[in-house]
Amino acid sequence: MPQIIEKEIILEVLQHAECTLQGQFINGSNYTFFLDLKVPWGVMQAVYKPVRGETPLWDFPTGTLAKREVAAYLVSEALGWRIVPPTILRKHKLPFGPGSVQQFIDHDPQHHYFNLTPVEKEKLRSVAVFDCLINNADRKGSHILQSINGQVFCIDHGVCFHVDDKLRTVIWNFAGQSIPSKLLTDLAGLAAELKPDMPLALELLPFLQKREIKALANRARRLINTAVFPHTDNTRRQFPWPPV
Repeated sequence: MPQIIEKEIILEVLQHAECTLQGQFINGSNYTFFLDLKVPWGVMQAVYKPVRGETPLWDFPTGTLAKREVAAYLVSEALGWRIVPPTILRKHKLPFGPGSVQQFIDHDPQHHYFNLTPVEKEKLRSVAVFDCLINNADRKGSHILQSINGQVFCIDHGVCFHVDDKLRTVIWNFAGQSIPSKLLTDLAGLAAELKPDMPLALELLPFLQKREIKALANRARRLINTAVFPHTDNTRRQFPWPPV
């Protein structure tokens, strides 16, 4: 595979390339599959989550988890943080029907949040802010990846963007600390783009409800105004289970 591939090319491959089912990830509540995508330079690998394989949840609308995966990618890109791998909603020529398709990041699965070095954990400030922003209800340690070239990625965003406070994460090591000014500047730009009829708000409409987009904008403004990483709330569960 070429060392550098344009984002637009990756998205085009995810959306249209001929795919072959290679296996299934078995540690999860929703059906998740491993795909090979045929590309001119060989094969690109991807993670496929079909809508029909989603386990119904009492607090999230049925059949929306794949869309939330895409919304998380769009928000990450709008912020300029690029911490979510390229992700699209694909409706055709997939083994089990429509679903999200995300570029697979080559990484060591044994190297996750709970065995990162202190220096590596310092790279996670943007991930911690991102989880607060998108209201991530399930940030497990294994959802944080470090690619073979050292770049940090985060995956599994199907249970995000709820209008009620649902934050559950393993990343609390920054609680009470100031959010870096660069991240606050990025949040301010995002908040402006989330106003009704702005390009990002319109781009998110196929994937989120209007009230969820409004809640996303409100969380961005709240983070900007407080300018600190939140503390845990002992009145409810704020850690995912299992944690890895």
